[in-house]
Amino acid sequence: MLSKTHLYITPFKHSSSPQHNQTPLPPSSKAAMVKQNKTHFIFPETQSTVLPDPSQFFSSTLLSKPLPTNSFFQNFVLKNGDQPEYIHPYLIKSSGSSLSLSYPSRQVTSAVIYQVFNADLTISSKQGSTGKHLISSYSDLSVTLDIPSSNLSFLLVRGSPFLTVSVTQPTPLSITTIHAILSFSSNNTRTKYTFQFNNGQTWILYASSPISLSHTLSEITSDAFSGIVRIALLPDSDSKHEAVLDKFSSCYPVSGEAIFREPFCVEYKWEKKGSGDLLLLAHPLHIQLLSNADNDVTVLEDFKYGSIDGDVVGVVGNSWVLQTDPVFVTWQSTNGVKEESRDEVVSALSNDIDGLNSSSITETRSYFYGKLVARAARLALIAEELRYPDVIPKVIKFLKETIEPWLEGTFKGNGFLHDNKWGGIITQQGSNDGGGDFGFGIYNDHHYHLGYFLYGIAVLTKFDQAWGRKYKPEAYSLVQDFMNLDTKLNSNYTRLRCFDPYVLHSWAGGLTEFTDGRNQESTSEAVCAYYSAALMGLAYGDAHLVSLGSTLTALEILGTKMWWHVEEKGTLYEEEFTQENRIMGVLWSNKRDSGLWFAPAEWKECRLGIQLLPLVPISEAIFSNAEFVKQLVEWTLPALNRDGVGEGWKGFVYALEGIYDNESALQKIRNLTGFDGGNSLTNLLWWIHSRG
Repeated sequence: MLSKTHLYITPFKHSSSPQHNQTPLPPSSKAAMVKQNKTHFIFPETQSTVLPDPSQFFSSTLLSKPLPTNSFFQNFVLKNGDQPEYIHPYLIKSSGSSLSLSYPSRQVTSAVIYQVFNADLTISSKQGSTGKHLISSYSDLSVTLDIPSSNLSFLLVRGSPFLTVSVTQPTPLSITTIHAILSFSSNNTRTKYTFQFNNGQTWILYASSPISLSHTLSEITSDAFSGIVRIALLPDSDSKHEAVLDKFSSCYPVSGEAIFREPFCVEYKWEKKGSGDLLLLAHPLHIQLLSNADNDVTVLEDFKYGSIDGDVVGVVGNSWVLQTDPVFVTWQSTNGVKEESRDEVVSALSNDIDGLNSSSITETRSYFYGKLVARAARLALIAEELRYPDVIPKVIKFLKETIEPWLEGTFKGNGFLHDNKWGGIITQQGSNDGGGDFGFGIYNDHHYHLGYFLYGIAVLTKFDQAWGRKYKPEAYSLVQDFMNLDTKLNSNYTRLRCFDPYVLHSWAGGLTEFTDGRNQESTSEAVCAYYSAALMGLAYGDAHLVSLGSTLTALEILGTKMWWHVEEKGTLYEEEFTQENRIMGVLWSNKRDSGLWFAPAEWKECRLGIQLLPLVPISEAIFSNAEFVKQLVEWTLPALNRDGVGEGWKGFVYALEGIYDNESALQKIRNLTGFDGGNSLTNLLWWIHSRG
């Protein structure tokens, strides 16, 4: 093997102020902010013609801040604001004058799993309402939705078995259902009511003070009431589960934040009111990570609700600490290229580098252009790994010629711009075309596109520190667009634009209304975005950026393995779906889909490839389970017999085959006649010859 150097960042702790329990921006990022404070933004400001108006649904007090564009409540602030969002364990839908709650049922086929919204309960003011709802506050783990004309404020906290409603002024309430009410009872103090529907559901209502309720066949009404109302589905008829709800009904969360203090660790902290301990629900990945850390929590394993992400179970505690295993942030492969294979890789490398010519590039779209940048950056790193430095200067020249115009605003046909309406980077092509750059201008896919550019910037900075210093503000602006942690220090960008701290993976669909909520197709490009940021941290000697990038990389990988990888004997999804699928197409907050945005489900090579590309050292961690890799490849290979299968997609299938059958994969790769735009023969040979 060729010699290797591992770069592993040791977890560290640092002090933080009482006001901001967040990892502070690194000095280099603060330097970027100095320039931003002088000019307000790094890239030219633009007025998009396609972005929606955020003032429709956000409180005026929030409009001066950068706003979320891939959030778990995004549907509430788009178009009419009336499409549902999945806030575990309920689907929640607002009509503007009322809020409907559904404990969803599931529909399952071999191709798709989705949750069905039925308005089990609809809560409104009996006196009626005009106007629309407003988002008055939001955080990582919560959103507060107000209906001002009805004096109703819904405290929607993720993972709460209770829907919490604050009735701010004496108001008569109406709770309707599409079902028939079969039974209805209360306790002596009229602070707890139990009602059962003809669909088998039992719901319990708790009030902070006595409330007078009466009912008809499908409606429950109250006299004027002010205070807190909490409503929960009883998971089943077991009396001990009702006792759990009783015990924890008086302590309610108002908001919740995810705190990234140290590498590979996330802490959830909730602001709560009332008395007693806090009960919330954890999905399977939460449970896995809770068990890794020292937690002062109690897991109620038998208290559970169904969820498309797997059963969510009760956890009692005012804060959770989620601990991941560390990931190795390396520029190069773990094992190194086999010495006897070096000549073959060097030969391909020489040919691929000879073909680099920035003046011949006709591509102007940010996604495909970014892939060309990252493809070239891979060649420089492979040359370094092979101890073949003579060719690196040509790659560096190419990277400078291709990256600088985007950072300087001189690229013809496209470029990065700053949108002040929502707060973020968009592209020239996306500023007046909602479909331009795959929707980048409406905040789709930011981590994908920018991740490729960051990879090139990281590599270029690694080899040319002077260049890195010159373009540090622009480089950090790209990072902050989707990885900003503190909107007070950096007011140009929202917090963690794509990464969702509750589900612990990213979403890609920006300011587009979808019935099934947020979605993400390519997990590997999401992983690579955070990995590239960590590499950029290494290049700049920025431990904080390495820490955050590595942590998000580790979490994204775990989320990928949990929800996108479908093992043969897996039990997370129903058997009918599991039998036919080894990997997800598009994963939605409310749906699992075998199809892709760009291809049907039958094109299995595309489903495999879009969860692998780009092929980089961190790909080893995504596909570390050789048994699953073999299942996936054997499931995919028959699809390659179809007419018209692209050579580029074949390359990714053979790359994974090389994990368990190196020689077979190598022969197939040698016979390829084309490669994905972000891949190369050099990169595939590097991968095959560096497998253990």
